[in-house]
Amino acid sequence: MARFFRNNGLTIALMLLFAGSIIGQWLAGWHFENQTLAEHGEQAITLGQFATDPQFLSTVFENWESEFLQMSAYVILTAFLYQRGSAESLDPDNPERENDELPAKRSRLSKLRKWLYEYSLGTSLAVLFVASFVLHWLSSVSAANEETTRHGGEPQTAWQYLADPELWFEFFQNWQSEFLSTAVLVVLSIFLRFKGSPESKRVVAGHDETGA
Repeated sequence: MARFFRNNGLTIALMLLFAGSIIGQWLAGWHFENQTLAEHGEQAITLGQFATDPQFLSTVFENWESEFLQMSAYVILTAFLYQRGSAESLDPDNPERENDELPAKRSRLSKLRKWLYEYSLGTSLAVLFVASFVLHWLSSVSAANEETTRHGGEPQTAWQYLADPELWFEFFQNWQSEFLSTAVLVVLSIFLRFKGSPESKRVVAGHDETGA
């Protein structure tokens, strides 16, 4: 058991942080929603009802969408683009990595299966981004229609809401921060170090040395 936790400590720690964060969002959001309902003289909802509330789901998938966009873009772009001196980049003078091809015994796979395996990480992250995008969009239109109906307005279809400025405001407010934070990491890893981290260059590495 101790070996299991040692070998999987990073994933376990991150998933525990994720669980604590989303439970915190759920509880805080529930209290906030009931405060808002009380201010409008409406009946409070239960914690279980809030778990399926479109507004709550919209905020959850809004954040997942931006994170998966960031990671898929990062994985794909770092295969083709370079930043000299960054721990997050391949060396522009020597971009080819050793042993980066399938072994001969697996090269008999069909071209499609081979391509899917070779690019499975970026592809999977891109699929998760698209799925989160769709869930954010559909949850947002449900939340918007609830608010519109409450005030006697006419609800929109999902396709109509796709052209709504509020939806794209939600998209871009998260996307811009993800791209900025990734760019900052790429640049800071040229000059700064964190001893022991595979995301950092060695402490003794020069600023012009590219790759971790």
